[in-house]
Order: sequence, then C-alpha cells, then structure tokens
Amino acid sequence: MVTASTLLGVAMDGLAFGVFLALLGVGITLVFGLGEVLNLAIGTFAVLAVLVATLVVNSGMGLVVAGAVALVAVALFGLVVDRTILSLVYRSDGEERILLGIFTTLGLTVFLDGVLINYFPSRYTLPLDVGTVSVGGAALTGSSLIIVAIGTVVLAVLFGFLRGTFLGKATRTVFQDERGARLVGVNPRRIRTLIFVLSAAVAGLGGLVFAAGSAVAVSNGFEFTTFALIISIVGGVRSLVGAISAGVFLGLVNQFANFFVGSYVATIILFATAIVVLLARPEAIS
Repeated sequence: MVTASTLLGVAMDGLAFGVFLALLGVGITLVFGLGEVLNLAIGTFAVLAVLVATLVVNSGMGLVVAGAVALVAVALFGLVVDRTILSLVYRSDGEERILLGIFTTLGLTVFLDGVLINYFPSRYTLPLDVGTVSVGGAALTGSSLIIVAIGTVVLAVLFGFLRGTFLGKATRTVFQDERGARLVGVNPRRIRTLIFVLSAAVAGLGGLVFAAGSAVAVSNGFEFTTFALIISIVGGVRSLVGAISAGVFLGLVNQFANFFVGSYVATIILFATAIVVLLARPEAIS
C-alpha cells in the first residue's frame, strides 16, 4: 500500500533529480541565450567533474575538497575551450554560428568520449553517506535533502549575480541588446567567456549531484546533454526561470513514474511529458 509518507519520500527524490536537470538546463540556456551557441558538450563537462572528483577522492581527500577541485578543473577546461575552438564559432553570426557551434561542440564531445573511455572504463559514484532523515513520519533520503539545499543555494546565488552585480547586469545587457551593450562600453566577448566558464561549472555541479545517488560513466555524457536540451527547450530556450521550472517539474514526473511503473517506462513518460508541454506551449521553442 502506498502511503503519504512514501509519496513524500518519492517527491523529495524527485526534487533532487529535478535540481540535477535544472542545473544542466541552466548551463545550456546561459550559453545559448547569450551567444547563440548550443553547447552539445554540456553533458561531457558534467561527466568530467565526476571523474576529477573521483581521482581526488581516491587520492585520500575528502568529498567536499574533491567537489571543489572538480568544479575548478571543469571551469578551467571551459575557459580553454572558450578561448580556443569557440573563438572560431563567435566569428560567425546567426544561423551559421548556431550550426558551427553544434558541429564544434559535438566534435569535442566525440573526441573527449573516445579519449576518456580508455582511462575511465568503469562507472563512478560519489555517495553522500548521510543516511535518512525522518520528517513527519516519512523517511527522506539525506542525500536528496542535501542536493536540494545545495542546488537552491547555487541557483539563488546565480540569480543574485545576474541581478545584483555589475558583471551580472552587463550580462543581461548583452542578452537583451548586444549593440547597445557595446555602446555603453561592455565587451560581449569577455562576457561570453565568463558565462561559458560559469555554465561549465554549473554543469559540473550537476554531474556531482547526479553521482551522489547514481553511477556515472563516460557514456552518460550524451544522455546528460539530451536532458539539458529537453529542459532548455521546454523552459523556453532563453529563460533561466523556465529552465529551472522545467527541470523541477520533469524531475518530479520522472521520479513518480519510476516509482510506479519502472525506469524504462519512466524515461518514455519523461519524453512524452516534454512533448505535451511543447504542444501546449509552442511559444516555448521560440
């Protein structure tokens, strides 16, 4: 018999998965909304964070230190990618930039997957050993509570950065009117670099969040990218609030479907729900 306490536990796990989806969606939305580059390597950034954190943990360091090192490493790698291959992409405009960005980041993903699979052939986890927490008679997974708390703080800080700092306001200016931003002394290229590095770190955090409850392999990068695309499109492509809302909603849908009908059917339901939302809101893809 399914009880209210059981459903509460499923809902909390769904929120945790939704945070993971929201982080991926925000990561891809930031870059596309600012520079019209569809980063199909976003899932690989998430996987890289898990691999780096695993190496640090295996060297004897704590999980918190490993997570911090992983995020810094992924951010630095994002900086290298932005200042090299993406510099070529940003020389073009409009549809040409979008297509070039797709092929460039897809090629990067294929290359990295081919290299990493030789050195990291296994599946890796970073479990948060915190047990369960009893709330109103419901046993909630402690790791899910921590993931939701971390995700909420990170997303709140991100919004605070975009709305309350000079760089954040400059970023929003480029979002809204790149020509006007240039006229007031804002360098769009530098802003895009900052945002790409930030999006890489956000995606890396998403990977760490996922690894707290599930095993991650190099091959998961493509799956993560697919999730990011779904969340971004359902959320409105350029809307961070939309990406977060879509992530949380679809995370809950997936977890409840997984609980009642199993993981395979849950994936089908996840995609079907996304399609229904897009049919109901065709403006989401505009």
